[in-house]
Amino acid sequence: MATFHIRENDDKHHPVSTLVIFTAMDSEALPIIEFFKLSPDDGSLFPLGVPWIRYHGTYKDLNINLIYPGRDPDLGVNSVGTVPASLVTYASIQALKPDLLINAGTAGGFKVKGACIFDVFLVSDLAFHDRRIPIPGPDKYGVGRRQSFSTPNLVKELKLKVCNLSTGDSLDMTPQDETCILANDATIVDMEGAAVAYVSSLMRVPAIFIKAVSNFVDGEISIPEDFAQNLQATVVALREVVAQVVEFINGKCLSEL
Repeated sequence: MATFHIRENDDKHHPVSTLVIFTAMDSEALPIIEFFKLSPDDGSLFPLGVPWIRYHGTYKDLNINLIYPGRDPDLGVNSVGTVPASLVTYASIQALKPDLLINAGTAGGFKVKGACIFDVFLVSDLAFHDRRIPIPGPDKYGVGRRQSFSTPNLVKELKLKVCNLSTGDSLDMTPQDETCILANDATIVDMEGAAVAYVSSLMRVPAIFIKAVSNFVDGEISIPEDFAQNLQATVVALREVVAQVVEFINGKCLSEL
């Protein structure tokens, strides 16, 4: 299993200074933007013409950058999924050189695994459930299992729930997806986490993942209906935990998290 390795020239004992918070959708981003009173970027950070959006500002001793992929220029909907997440994460790391990356977002939860609507989890392990490559060797690459950056003090102080996350590019779940998700021992599922983990691991930037449950994937209500009904309250719950996490991080070194 791949884990995060901090860049050799980084000092684990230097206080965290620059944060990048990645969200997949504007609905997830806006409550965090409002809480930290972040300002829009002038558009020069990313390549000309891409819809990617950055808000930035300071909170105590931290430089905070909130990034999300924006809306598809042709279809006008949020650019969700693993491809935009990978691209924007890579570009943000290249441009901003963060000390720590936070992927904050909504997720579907399994009732059978004990998840409840509005629960907020800190993710420990991440994997894909829709990259099926049934060949010995490449099969492990397809699953792409990784661990988030370990933050035992953060978990203890904030009394956060911890679980595994499985990522795929579809909102619904096929029987084959479900088999793979169960093999990943996942309590929650999303559409970007494992992709963000891949890029941050590749770029050797520690990353943590905060996910709020907006819908059940094994409930009686359809997933789209459940998601739409609970989204507004879920992003408020997400914002509250992100604020607590940022407050805890302020003034601390990576080794203290």
